[in-house]
Order: sequence, then C-alpha cells, then structure tokens
Amino acid sequence: MAVWRKLWCRNLLSVSLLLCVLLLTVDVNARPANMSAVKEKSPAGKDDNEILPPDHLNGVKMEMDGHLNKDFHQEVFLGKEIEEFEEDSEPRRNRKKLIEIFTKVDSNKDKSVSAKEMQRWIMEKTEEHFQEAMVENKNSFRGVDPDANGQVTWDEYRVKFLASKGFNEKEVAEKVKNNEDLKLDEETQEVLESLKDRWFQADNSPNDQLLNEQEFLSFLHPEHSKGMLQYMVKEIVRDLDQDGDKKLTLSEFISLPVGTVENQQAQDIDDDWVRERKKEFEDVIDSDRDGIVTMAELEEYMDPMNEHNALNEAKQMIAVADENQNHNLELDEILKYSEYFTGSKLMDYARNVHEEF
Repeated sequence: MAVWRKLWCRNLLSVSLLLCVLLLTVDVNARPANMSAVKEKSPAGKDDNEILPPDHLNGVKMEMDGHLNKDFHQEVFLGKEIEEFEEDSEPRRNRKKLIEIFTKVDSNKDKSVSAKEMQRWIMEKTEEHFQEAMVENKNSFRGVDPDANGQVTWDEYRVKFLASKGFNEKEVAEKVKNNEDLKLDEETQEVLESLKDRWFQADNSPNDQLLNEQEFLSFLHPEHSKGMLQYMVKEIVRDLDQDGDKKLTLSEFISLPVGTVENQQAQDIDDDWVRERKKEFEDVIDSDRDGIVTMAELEEYMDPMNEHNALNEAKQMIAVADENQNHNLELDEILKYSEYFTGSKLMDYARNVHEEF
C-alpha cells in the first residue's frame, strides 16, 4: 500500500504542471490508477491488467488505496447490471429497468421496500460481484499458468506481469531462469516487491510459494479471503497511520491527499472529499463512537459479506429517499432519487409511474 502512495506522490509535481492544461478535460472524480507508473510503460488494454490486483473492488466500501468507493451504492443495488445504467443511456429505458428492479426487491409485493428486503437484495447483488470476479479469475489464472498444472509459481507470475507491461517475455523468462539481474527501473522493482509480499500472503498452508486458482483469486481479490481482507486492512492502516499506533484518528483518516491544484474548483473538490470521509468515519466506520478506528472496525466495515453491514447499508439507502418518513421505500421515491441508486438521473421520473408499474 505504501508503494502505491509513494509512486503517486512522486509524480505529483509533474502532474500539477499538466493539470492546468488538462483541467477542462480531466474527470475530477476518477480514481488514482493502481501502479499507474508501471502501466504507462506501454499501452495496456483490459486483458493486460487482468493479472494485476485491481485498485477498485466491486461491492467493497473502500478502494485498495484507501479512497472511499464512490460507486458503492450503485454496485450493491444494481449488481452486474450496473453497466446498463449509463449517463447517456435512454431515460425511459432506464426508468423501466428501475421499476423492474423495484418489483424484484419488493419480495412480499406490498409496493414498498423494507430494510430487510433491501438487505436481502444487497447480499444477492454482492454475491453477483463475487461470482463475476471468480469467472474473471479463472481466465486470468489460465493466462499465468502456462504449463496448465493448476499451480503458478512467483517466477511464472512476474514473467507474465512484466510481459504485460511491455518487457520481452522470452528475455525476462530466460533471465529469471538463470537468476540474472532483470535491470528494472526503481519504480517497477518496488511494485514487484510489493506484489511479492502480497503473493506470499495469499499462499495458504502449506506455504509452498505456489498459488492454486483459489489462492490466486485471493491474490487479485482480497475480499474473497478472510486472511487477505485482514492484509488489505493492515496495508490501508499502515498507509494512513501517522503515529504508528496501528489505529486511525479522524485527522489521519481525512489526511490522504487528492489534489494540489491552486484554484477554487480544486479546493471545493478537496472540501467535499474531506467532508465525505469525515461523515463516513464518524457515522459508519467508528462503530463504538470513541473517535478511534481500530483494524477490527475497519475490517468489519470493509467485509462485503457482513450481513449486519448490509442491513445498516439498507437502512441508510432507504433513509436517503424516504420522503414520507415511513422507513420504507416506495416506487416514486426510488425514481425521484434514481441518481443515488443507479448513477443515472431520470427526467420526468413521476410521469406514467402508476401505468408502468
């Protein structure tokens, strides 16, 4: 975790100089790319990055780099259908799709959604993300298991990783075989060392430094393993913890930098970011309200299959749109607050609602 932040901070100065030019085109909400310095070595498509642990994990409240997952609500409400709700998609089609989802969440067909119904739905959608990750992992594992023996060595993985970043695969494989110096730049070497540490963490007993398909899934997606989820939490705490007590205060939690542009727009973005993290820290993560977040609290917060968390999330999601304050969610409310649930704003949300429903 410290490696990602170190690489990112190292490039802040040069990025700051470019931001003035890019300000009109850059997406200010875009997440920092995991190990972006290495990715820039060569153009990389989606397939190239499938063997690299992603920064963003669908259905998990926090990113690998410690940022809050801005799309979490949409991910646990829409599941694998999240890509169908695009900003430029047809509003009427989206409204119809949202009505269909509402009828599915409303399991007892009383035309309202309770917290329990929403909790059940959130757990189902989270499971969809889990299944999707398992399918993707199966393909990724085949890509790094050239001899198809069901096990991948660290050397096999690092050869494939470096090849995906533009290095000559045959040359790297030969040097690794002969234990020769790969002559990597400092940043790439740091990334590899961090990946190696993560690799050994994913290696379950017996610790043979070989990963099978399930262990490789934990390597890429720590949310699938209790041990790797704990490792992810330790890395985030280590990156944010300024006094070394292995706990997080509010000031430590909101201190992660997001930008250095000296203008009002950037300042507003930073203020919003701090405000969001402060609210999440005080209202959700710090469960005992003592002003300190322990590793246990952060682990519970980040566990996507925690039913207690799913119920709390369901109540929070309902509260956002519960205009009549009956602690349930009606169709007109979910349509009115569609942007919160789907990321897509529906125009004329109330038009023909009853006819369509």
